[in-house]
Amino acid sequence: MSDTVRHTLGDFDDALHALRDSVLMMASLTERLLSAAGDGLFSRSFEACERVVDDDSEIDALEKAVDEEGVSILVRYQPLANDLREVVTAMKVSADLERVADQAVSIARRARRLNESPALEETGELRGMFDLAKGIFSDSIRSFAERDEALARGLKERDRALDARQHDVIERLTRRMADDTARIKDYLDLVLIARNLERVGDHATNIAEDAVFAASAEDIRHTAPRSEG
Repeated sequence: MSDTVRHTLGDFDDALHALRDSVLMMASLTERLLSAAGDGLFSRSFEACERVVDDDSEIDALEKAVDEEGVSILVRYQPLANDLREVVTAMKVSADLERVADQAVSIARRARRLNESPALEETGELRGMFDLAKGIFSDSIRSFAERDEALARGLKERDRALDARQHDVIERLTRRMADDTARIKDYLDLVLIARNLERVGDHATNIAEDAVFAASAEDIRHTAPRSEG
């Protein structure tokens, strides 16, 4: 292999590693925003809510940087097969991370509004949903970072459980609206937060599907979860 080819491959590997590092940095910040949104909601922390809203611009900047890095790699190196999947997957994961951050911001804004009124006991009913959504999201990032196909494949079933929990929570909150009409707007905020959390699960599942595609070129977007045993 000539020195020129060796140099080109080295440049490509460096560029690909830098792209992955940018995505993982974005993932880490997004996870922190989601955690802070939970603090804002369950601990009634105005400071946590403000931090989420203020830091969202950093996520937007990172998504733009990932897009620029990805396009630069595609134009300069024209990667094929595995390498092409790596680049495309990184860009797709970045887009889903930005959308998860948007859900965190929506939760924080609604939590901030809720915190201006007396606490609602029903807020605690969202804790299980929040923990499940955050766990799915964290594991989707881990599946991408560690190329863990088994972990990625298992997230579809957990997302279905999150969907079912959302349905139950919204049903209970809707009944409470009829009993406590003075706080309909507050209950509506809780309903919308439940929907935000369901969407976090959807985006996390997208990330897991992309992790599988990057690792094995298998498209599992419209397949049923694998049964155990």
